[in-house]
Amino acid sequence: MVFMVIMLVVLVLLALILVGIYNRLVGLRQTCRQGNADIDAQLRQRNDLIPNLVSTVKGYASHEQETFDRVIAARNRVASGGGADSEKELTGALGNLLALGEAYPELKASANFQSLQGELADVEDKLAAARRALNAASAGYNTARESFPAVLFAGAFGFEPFAFNELAADERATVGAVPKVTF
Repeated sequence: MVFMVIMLVVLVLLALILVGIYNRLVGLRQTCRQGNADIDAQLRQRNDLIPNLVSTVKGYASHEQETFDRVIAARNRVASGGGADSEKELTGALGNLLALGEAYPELKASANFQSLQGELADVEDKLAAARRALNAASAGYNTARESFPAVLFAGAFGFEPFAFNELAADERATVGAVPKVTF
């Protein structure tokens, strides 16, 4: 009889441990999914700002149509799910658009341009923070998933590793290069 009680207590404890592991992994996985959603929200906000920025700059630099076309085309590719290459192209096109502020002093002094430029910088900062938060959440989830005793059960429960938000190989070379600064 005592042996049966001990076995029952051990089985209940094991079940509680499994439930705890499962619930912890579910919570961490949800945090990772939320991180992806936060990045999507920031990308959407950036894409919503771009038409306002383009129309403001157009008023001052109407003959810079090629720059506007590149920004709009890149934004459309990103909006249709173009991936990392499209994001890289959009970032470059936005840099060219913002550089027009240097070429047109009256544009640089425009309150609308300054406001939109500040909003875009804010969105880019929030996007970088969201990417860092996702990577931290992914690291926490993957660590919990691969730690003992969760590693014994995570695969059976369907918990797959969560990917980090990383640069594409071609972006890595560009970002890793020393920037050229000229005055």
